[in-house]
Amino acid sequence: MQDYIFSNDFTRNIDAMIYTCGYENCSPGHSYGPVMRNGYLIHYILEGSGIYKARGKLFRLKKDDAFLICPGELIYYKADEKTPWSYTWIGMQGIKIKSYLERTSLPETLVFHYDWDDRMKLCHEKMFEADKLPCSKDLMMNSIMYEYLFLLARKFPGKASVFPEKKNSYVEEALSFIESSYCDPITVQDIADHLTLNRSYLHRIFKSATGMSLQDYLLDYRIRQACILLRTTDLSIRAIAHSVSFADPLYFSRLFRQKKGASPSKYRKNSPSDA
Repeated sequence: MQDYIFSNDFTRNIDAMIYTCGYENCSPGHSYGPVMRNGYLIHYILEGSGIYKARGKLFRLKKDDAFLICPGELIYYKADEKTPWSYTWIGMQGIKIKSYLERTSLPETLVFHYDWDDRMKLCHEKMFEADKLPCSKDLMMNSIMYEYLFLLARKFPGKASVFPEKKNSYVEEALSFIESSYCDPITVQDIADHLTLNRSYLHRIFKSATGMSLQDYLLDYRIRQACILLRTTDLSIRAIAHSVSFADPLYFSRLFRQKKGASPSKYRKNSPSDA
């Protein structure tokens, strides 16, 4: 496998997605950091050895070891001077990734060893093949991501791996309600009423599970759907605004520019239509 790096536009799926993956055959002493990342990354070592530093701990790793990088945490890793490692990595983002990984022991241990079979390695290799697809590569990559997460949960189960607790099911219900009703003028209070929950309680559990407020998620979801309509239809900006529950097209355009860094019309002009 040749060195490669794939990076994805984090606008199509804010629930769970692959945002980067790659392979590198490192030179002796090659290092990265100290640095913080904005997503979860898992590096799987194919050959050689090196060190990984995180949370004040030093891990010495070798073939078939892997290490987890968590967002917002200062990390550092370095290839061995004599037997530098080659590794492949998968980076995941989205508000559901944290809860998926919490079904495993990885957020606590940060490192693991996998040599039972080739399935873990094959997931990384299939990512490389998916990157060559002419279209819909994000769907293929996400299917591989879920297989990968399943393997991790099965081999390295966490303490709460049997089933998400009730408060997480409330979060799932909130996400489902937004997905089916975002085109209507629903508010956070409407979502809380639909779930028969106190609004403050729903805010707390949603923020804890996803890292963002329910209000921010609702807005981001509507903007994301607007992006899809801009890329795939010829609807007017006014019609698109109304389609994602903005009665005022000017207000919609102002929010869109804040979120995307461009007006809706400029975004449409600079974005290729989906196949």
